[in-house]
Amino acid sequence: MKTVLITGAAGRVGCLLRRELAGRYRLRLSDVRVVDDLVKGERFAKANLARPSDAMRIARGVDAIVHLGGYSVEGPWPAILEANIVGSYHLFEAARRVGVTRVVFASSHHVVGFHPRDEVVDHRADVRPDSRYAASKVFGEALGRLYVDKYGLEVFCVRIGNVHPFPLDERRLSIWSSPRDLAQLVSIGIDHPGVKFEIVYGVSDNRRSWYDNSNATRLGYRPQDDAEVQAAEVLARAPAGGRNGKTGGKGNPKDGGNRKREGMAIEERYQGGPFTVAETIANPAAAATRRRRPR
Repeated sequence: MKTVLITGAAGRVGCLLRRELAGRYRLRLSDVRVVDDLVKGERFAKANLARPSDAMRIARGVDAIVHLGGYSVEGPWPAILEANIVGSYHLFEAARRVGVTRVVFASSHHVVGFHPRDEVVDHRADVRPDSRYAASKVFGEALGRLYVDKYGLEVFCVRIGNVHPFPLDERRLSIWSSPRDLAQLVSIGIDHPGVKFEIVYGVSDNRRSWYDNSNATRLGYRPQDDAEVQAAEVLARAPAGGRNGKTGGKGNPKDGGNRKREGMAIEERYQGGPFTVAETIANPAAAATRRRRPR
């Protein structure tokens, strides 16, 4: 059984992924926050990836790394720089130095967030980051490419949509991933033979998807879920003309898409939604830390 390091294991996606991967791998969990609800097959190692020595310590002796750690929303540049730029560099460099060849990098759909919602994009689409956060994920993908070409690592980039047990609003009907579908993709990233450098989208088989995920299909991805099953319930509770209003669908950019986009709010026009206009978005990791702090 392979030993897999998961960074950012205390985060929401990390918690969901742990449950899905339990029993498939020995999991070494790491985060700056303590994970104290360990189950059989899990071990925890606290680490701050801004410190090279921490990255080296947690990477030593594992077969693969799933790098979820980082600043997960739009926010102040110093925080994004330390967590997503410096931290990712230290993680990739640690993998190279200790001989871990396979890295699954948690990228984001926000790297293409300024593509209009009536376009369908694939893994070859031009990057159009919608935020400083997204630009840091573009850097992470480029860093992975460097470590493949220069040092022989094997890197599997997953442009994650929104991972949750169910889609939360209309926009997320297009970008949703069930936890089990994300776990399937991550397992492909860990185990698939012959991976050099790949980019896939971390989304379920959503009828309204903005992504051509044929590269994931080529590698064996067979998603089991579709947000459309819950679309009626999601749309019933969506405020008319609200912030996550008209999401469009796969659409055809040649059939008047530009005209349809006229008059829409920017966040309703582009795939990145509120990230296209926000300067800061509440950091869920900080909120979780406050909830756990003794009163």
